[in-house]
Amino acid sequence: MNFVGIIAGLATFLIIGIFHPIVIKAEYWFGKSCWWAFLLAGIAFSALSLFLYDFIWSTIAGVTAFSCFWSIKEVIDQEKRVEKGWFPANPRRKKKNEKRGMTNTL
Repeated sequence: MNFVGIIAGLATFLIIGIFHPIVIKAEYWFGKSCWWAFLLAGIAFSALSLFLYDFIWSTIAGVTAFSCFWSIKEVIDQEKRVEKGWFPANPRRKKKNEKRGMTNTL
């Protein structure tokens, strides 16, 4: 029996599930300006995927890379969800923005 597909599918499911709270926490603590960290991680995992010999590990690295790339869009969308009140805003970050004269208005 060949378990490669099942392992890749399970890994994909877990990686996507892990990235959901990572995006929420990243936006909460750093705002959408943390998108570049997801970009760098995506590039690093893409490169890693090219150099891994084992098919499973290469696939997992590739899935992680594209989950990072997708997270760039999601962290920007997450900021919009926070503005709509669907998720809590970080009160500390809001105070910093108010001190700078930047406020979130709809």
